[in-house]
Amino acid sequence: QVQLDESGGGLVQAGGSLRLSCAASGRTFSTYAMGWFRQAPGKEREFVARVSRSGSSTYYADSVKGRFTISRDNAKNTVYLQMNSLKPEDTAVYYCAADVHSTTRYYTPGVYDYWGQGTQVTVSS
Repeated sequence: QVQLDESGGGLVQAGGSLRLSCAASGRTFSTYAMGWFRQAPGKEREFVARVSRSGSSTYYADSVKGRFTISRDNAKNTVYLQMNSLKPEDTAVYYCAADVHSTTRYYTPGVYDYWGQGTQVTVSS
């Protein structure tokens, strides 16, 4: 079992920055990959970023590449999403998720086994 708890969301102006955190507990953190997804009102949940178990490999959606950075600290059981140059279209509820099977289809929500409760990010224009 894995429990995930996101924090760091809020209201920010376009062009600003936020850093999301996701604290994990339960299963040993370094044994599973982590991802961030987001869901805007009326839209499907979409992939944002993923980091491998060691943190050595990262993957990003094209829409956030160059602006967002995912990282993890295995000593602190925490994954981060640094979001810079935020745009109004980044407004969504952001979720962290754990993939304990290390699938290659990392962009698909259905392959993740555990989810946090989500944190709201609102970017004003």
